[in-house]
Amino acid sequence: MTDQPRGNTAEFTVLTTGYTLSTGPGVAATVSYVSDGDRHVIVDPGMVASRDRILGPLAELGLGPDDITDVVLSHHHPDNVLNVGLFGRARVHDHKAEYLDDQWTDRDAEGHEITGSLRLIRTPGHSPEDITLLAGTADGVVAFAGDLWWRPDGPADDPVAPDRDTLRASRLRVLAAADVIVPGHGGPFRAGEGVPL
Repeated sequence: MTDQPRGNTAEFTVLTTGYTLSTGPGVAATVSYVSDGDRHVIVDPGMVASRDRILGPLAELGLGPDDITDVVLSHHHPDNVLNVGLFGRARVHDHKAEYLDDQWTDRDAEGHEITGSLRLIRTPGHSPEDITLLAGTADGVVAFAGDLWWRPDGPADDPVAPDRDTLRASRLRVLAAADVIVPGHGGPFRAGEGVPL
């Protein structure tokens, strides 16, 4: 079975481009919005300088927090999840379950389809629970890979990764499926040669 989504009807917008200490004054997550049909998804609503950095760009798209149907958490580090509570009506997806209000539904993220164009896969490496959202768009597959890459230049050697070989295997898996990668703390970049492994 291929990792690529079955469909190609998703669209995405980066709401805020994140940074790390080496590229900014602190740490901020790259927060993205993905839509497919009636599903409105926020990926990694983490630390930002102000919640307006998430809600302002979302409002420019004509959407408010209650319009969001799903939130995907690439992993459970605070810098990637801190603002999940902004989206109180959304289903929240992580590596092992889906959460909504007081309901906790166990399910493995591996291969889980939010829609035909939005698929989750397990990509451990930065942490054991990492997942990637693969979005099939008209221009190719976009991978919202969390901190598999912090930014376009890597880092090649993630100082947080517990196992370098697992990180590399997950990076190779994402590169095989995606045309564009949205990292955890930087802007989108093309998948291909020169991407840190």
